[in-house]
Amino acid sequence: MSKVKKAGGFFNEFKEFALKGNVMSMAIGVLIGGAFSGLVSSFTNNIITPIINCFGKADSLGVARLGITIRGQRLQFGYFFADVINFVIMAFIVFLMVKGMTMLAKIGEKKEEAAPTTKECPFCKSQINKDATKCPHCTSEV
Repeated sequence: MSKVKKAGGFFNEFKEFALKGNVMSMAIGVLIGGAFSGLVSSFTNNIITPIINCFGKADSLGVARLGITIRGQRLQFGYFFADVINFVIMAFIVFLMVKGMTMLAKIGEKKEEAAPTTKECPFCKSQINKDATKCPHCTSEV
């Protein structure tokens, strides 16, 4: 019976952990990142790669075989260019997402008002230090 209670406590503790804001936000970020990855890969494969193919013959996978052959080994730059473009686009999207999250966090912050450092003299209405006991302008006791 005590083992059942401990197991139930463990699952309750795990449920509390899994439903915390940070874990849920991370899970949503992973899902969105996966979706963006697929989108960017599709953009690279279906739009960027055909542009690269204009400069070289396409192989059976549809990627340009730009490159050189050295001692029977082919260095294919088309694949590398497509992967670099894919990486740059993904890095830019991550940068924009982080920048957007930072801006949202700043908007959500409550701005603290600075404590006033001066006060108004009740006699001559000039601004004086908040700790002053005598006005330097009219010499009145404040």
